[in-house]
Amino acid sequence: MHIINTIIPIFALIVLGWFAGRRGFLPAAFLGPANRLVFYLAIPAMIFRALSKSDFHAEFDLQVVAGTLLAVIIVFSVAWGVCSMLHLKRVQRGTFIHTTFHGNLGYIGFAVAYYFLGAKGLARASIIASFVILLQNFLAVLVLQVYSSSARRHAHNVRAMILPILGNPVIISAVAGMLFSIFVIPVPLVIGRSLDILSSLALPLALLIIGGSISFEFMRSKMGIILLACMLKLMALPCTGLILFKAFNLASGDYLPGIILLASPTATVTYVMAKEMKGDPDFANAAISLCTVLSAGTFILWLALVP
Repeated sequence: MHIINTIIPIFALIVLGWFAGRRGFLPAAFLGPANRLVFYLAIPAMIFRALSKSDFHAEFDLQVVAGTLLAVIIVFSVAWGVCSMLHLKRVQRGTFIHTTFHGNLGYIGFAVAYYFLGAKGLARASIIASFVILLQNFLAVLVLQVYSSSARRHAHNVRAMILPILGNPVIISAVAGMLFSIFVIPVPLVIGRSLDILSSLALPLALLIIGGSISFEFMRSKMGIILLACMLKLMALPCTGLILFKAFNLASGDYLPGIILLASPTATVTYVMAKEMKGDPDFANAAISLCTVLSAGTFILWLALVP
């Protein structure tokens, strides 16, 4: 029952966001600024607050981080092989591969980790996510560069995508929070309470934005290949992680935050990167939408499978 009570409220907000978007309450002119507010302020405040209050030495687990990263690399490699066998159009290959491993950690992954595992689980998930985000973005730039439809702009596009990675607010807030935790630096009460108020904005608004961004228009014509990308992301990736964690003989309580991150649906940034690096943004948008909807069921499955 705890699983149902965690997943249904999260996806109820996503459905509410979708409905609000269709009714004009969340117009495109609002979604952009709201997304920047969540990405640059609310989510970083939440991550920093969770990590700064945690015991880093107790929460950090090298084997869990290594297993999570290895799972991403394995599925990335499998997806590359699959798209070669399917003889997809060149412009579509990079985006197909990208949607199979780049998860929505900041918005949906953290929401599930927080509501299912509490503040301690969020702290563990944030530590793992800081490493995963770096890997995801590196692999994304690599594959989109290889299959870009505009070879002339490779160098410019790569620079344009790498620089924001280095300044990613999620990574910066995670590193700052880890430093405060490692060196036991106290956060002044007034700042802590301000961060708590800002943090409370993060997850509800993020979920509404996800719902308001969902679109199914392109999906009908490419349902088979889009569904395949979603299955690699929602089933193959967390399954690979679970096998690795079991092989490492880790306790389920230690690796569950990693499973939650791996089971997160395709990130909305895959659309942005497909557009910037001359991939297939329509495919990315369709994969994001279908993956987000299907993840309501697959999250329940993975949380039930992990004791």
